[in-house]
Amino acid sequence: MLMNNYLRADVGFVRGYGATLWDEDGKDYIDFASGIGVCALGHSHKGVAKIISKQSKTLLHTSNLYNITPQSKLADKISNLLGGEYELFFANSGAEANECAIKLARKFGYKQGKKSEIISLVNSFHGRTIATLAMTGQDKFHPDDFAPYPNGFKFYNSIDEIIENLNENTAAVIIELVQGEGGINPLDKAKVQELAKILNQKNILLITDEVQCGVYRTGEFITAKLYEIEPDIITFAKGLGNGVPIGACASKKPIFAPGDHGSTFGGGFLVTSVAGYVLNELENLKNSGKLDKKISKFEKNLDKLVKENSDIFEKGVGLGLMQGIVVKDSNLLNTIILKALECGVLVLRSGSNTLRFLPPLNLDKKEMKEGFSRLKLAISKAKK
Repeated sequence: MLMNNYLRADVGFVRGYGATLWDEDGKDYIDFASGIGVCALGHSHKGVAKIISKQSKTLLHTSNLYNITPQSKLADKISNLLGGEYELFFANSGAEANECAIKLARKFGYKQGKKSEIISLVNSFHGRTIATLAMTGQDKFHPDDFAPYPNGFKFYNSIDEIIENLNENTAAVIIELVQGEGGINPLDKAKVQELAKILNQKNILLITDEVQCGVYRTGEFITAKLYEIEPDIITFAKGLGNGVPIGACASKKPIFAPGDHGSTFGGGFLVTSVAGYVLNELENLKNSGKLDKKISKFEKNLDKLVKENSDIFEKGVGLGLMQGIVVKDSNLLNTIILKALECGVLVLRSGSNTLRFLPPLNLDKKEMKEGFSRLKLAISKAKK
């Protein structure tokens, strides 16, 4: 028996291809969720399947006590894409990547005068481990059942408030440039740039959590490029592995020494081989101009949807293929999501009132058209 910690929809999928899923009864669904932003190349991608098969026939695990060639190649690939000399640590999830960032920040801060405080935004989300929950700013993620939470984390409502409250104990500031669980809310570019400049002057680390918005999800490999900043630490996961569990933490500064951190399964042969392939495919998609065209087309469809339903929708939000629609009546949000499922299209929620879209980055034109057609039908049914 499974633990009772998920509210699952009454459907199970048995097959997928591209952005289409099929359930046990043979009904098909257009997937505008990608497993919560994970399947960036869609389902059952032939190249990914080939890499998994090939690697499984040679070697799966030896541990990080020994050299892992695809891991080293992936680290070099990510560092090159970041345009600098970044050191990489590989884990199994976004929460673990952020745990690594916490330890890096704490060790860096200790050497700077035993600074330990990490600041984030009130509307943030950084993971579900005890430490990453403590670093998450939303109260709903701090139930008393899990208390006490680790000390050393503070939250503020805005970047201006963060800047005002920087002090001699601040080791790092962590931000999501587009808040994934906070309403698909892109932060103000000028404010982020001001924060980055001040943190650099004060020798305080800037961490960008790109677990959801990174790996080309917003149109560039890292959303920080769109904001024209260079974070000290960047965390990744989700779209990096197209379904195999992988997280990554990139640090511009050499902070860790042997023994400071580790993972039994992190960065193994299978996941790093797959991630290396995924990055090559996504880089080609970007460089060919196809990604930008898909983003433009998807945005136009969303804009049209908002205009046609201005009675229930307030506005569109987001960047790239990390998009949302703010629903005027939050009580209607769940109804739209359920009706969408009935009509054969998967969409998500974010925060209390935002309909969230995280489609595959290589979304096919026909699947995009069919997905929006089904979504329009679902919205009309939700209004009744």
